[in-house]
Amino acid sequence: MTSQASDYKADVVVVGGGIVGLATAYAVLKKSPKTKLVVLEKDSQVGAHQTRHNSGVIHSGLYYKPGSLKAKNCLDGYTKLLQFCRENEIKHEICGKVVVATSQAEIVQLEMLYQRGLANGLTGIRKLDSREIPEIEPFCSGVAGLFVPQTGIVDYGEMVDVLKQKVLNMGAEVLTNQQLVQIDERRRA
Repeated sequence: MTSQASDYKADVVVVGGGIVGLATAYAVLKKSPKTKLVVLEKDSQVGAHQTRHNSGVIHSGLYYKPGSLKAKNCLDGYTKLLQFCRENEIKHEICGKVVVATSQAEIVQLEMLYQRGLANGLTGIRKLDSREIPEIEPFCSGVAGLFVPQTGIVDYGEMVDVLKQKVLNMGAEVLTNQQLVQIDERRRA
């Protein structure tokens, strides 16, 4: 840490001011509002890397094995993410997506995804033939496809800015230009 944060006292230190770090800080503060918490971010702004440079997809749970922790986490997270967006007026759109098989050999995988989607509780998922694909997405073609209506897009950069403001409003500190270089473990007396 630079001298700005080296003597900082906190109950919880979150290293990284991307969406995962700020969402973690927010969850800690919601559960324990009196926690003295600091978020350390090595860059000059929060969310400078993956958060602001991803495709903005809101995943539906299509790809994960039914019953797995990944599937459960994705489905639970999907609901919470949409609720957070609505409550905080974050731009998002549930526009759906098309998954295509570009050859006959890929139809088996498409069927597996279809079955996984059904098992994971996706409603409205439907199979498409080659003529139906461009009706939904004119710049796409394939031998077969799936339409997954739950998939969407969101501006995760906007979301991380909202999360930063929320944790600041809850009394936390968000320190930028703070690269963690060492951790000294000390036991409290």
